[in-house]
Amino acid sequence: MEFFCYHRDRPGSMALRDELLEEHWSYMDGYAAGMIARGPTMADDGDTATGSVHIVDLPDTAAARAFAFDEPNYKAGVYRDVLLRRWRNTLGRTMWDFPGGPTDGSRYLVLGLGSGEAADLAVPPGQDELIAYGPLLADDGTTWLGTAALVRAPDADTARAVLTLDRYADIEVHNWQFGGRS
Repeated sequence: MEFFCYHRDRPGSMALRDELLEEHWSYMDGYAAGMIARGPTMADDGDTATGSVHIVDLPDTAAARAFAFDEPNYKAGVYRDVLLRRWRNTLGRTMWDFPGGPTDGSRYLVLGLGSGEAADLAVPPGQDELIAYGPLLADDGTTWLGTAALVRAPDADTARAVLTLDRYADIEVHNWQFGGRS
């Protein structure tokens, strides 16, 4: 089962995050075999982390909850909240398979939060710029709650346009970087 996990940073937690970096990476190393994508969201300054995205294949919902809430930064209070949802890897690849590589161009996390009739289930045109893409689902694995995408785009507005704008209650766009050990 694939899961999307977005830990949002607590304001003022950057020093603690930096202190725990090796512990965080070591924890994530234990999940490397199932990792589809990972990396921090960043403030507009490009230096300040605002959150941490992990898309990972895990055995079940209990394992996903353990993954999210046993994470060292979460346990230490770096994060203010966690979005944890079932997810479907519509592209069928990991971020390391993205032909655009980890450094060229700007990258974004696009979160479309919705309810009701599902939207954007098919991969949109311009798939060459998509790093990861898929629906956010309830624990039952079928009820649609939105869509999450990691995308390379020239700007936030172009990234947002990967989703059908009028089909969501809210669309968030965050600067995002490839994560993990260099």
